[in-house]
Amino acid sequence: MDMLSDHQISDAHLTDWRKLAQGLHTRYAVADLAAGARLLAAVTDEVEDLGDHLRATVGDGYLDLKLISLDAVHRDRDGKDHRIEWVTRHDLDLARRISEVASEHGARADTTGIVNVELALDTAHEERLAPFWSALLTGGQEARGRGTIGNDVRDVGGRVPYLWFQETEEHEIPRQRFHLDVFVPAEHARQRIAAALEAGGVVVREEEGFTVLADADGNQACVNLP
Repeated sequence: MDMLSDHQISDAHLTDWRKLAQGLHTRYAVADLAAGARLLAAVTDEVEDLGDHLRATVGDGYLDLKLISLDAVHRDRDGKDHRIEWVTRHDLDLARRISEVASEHGARADTTGIVNVELALDTAHEERLAPFWSALLTGGQEARGRGTIGNDVRDVGGRVPYLWFQETEEHEIPRQRFHLDVFVPAEHARQRIAAALEAGGVVVREEEGFTVLADADGNQACVNLP
């Protein structure tokens, strides 16, 4: 099934879910750990064709869910198809059904609690570095290039954040080469940036789609914007 654009996902008007990075994310506020486990059980019992689309984390007072297709079709400029991890229409259908189940069980979506963090490494030698980071982070090479057209390290078990390589020119050390990409729902991005600024951060620059912040020592991170 074809991958969807951000505009197509936005046009679906999902109330509980937000597209962050590659997938759809939501958080449901529940009474306690047991209530979160019961809601997850209800979702898996009542929603068909979840397959390997759903990722879940249950905690004391919340249930975090992520939907993503592991075989979305990306068509490049030459017309060649690539299988990648992304949102498809099937994920939209699943999200709507999960929202219905959550509503039936009295769970409240809490978009302020949704966040997704990725690691980014600036390098002019992606092919050479990717095997090392895949081995270090996951213990093998299965995660390298999984679900992407590049060399991103994406652990199928979700044990570590995604690591992607940002192509850059040759440069001398020292300089910051790692940074965090922080994804939050669009309606909360400015609030998150303001909180970081109040806590001693500064804006390095603003570009289409993200704001680059730095701490007092100059370490940078990106907050992604719609």
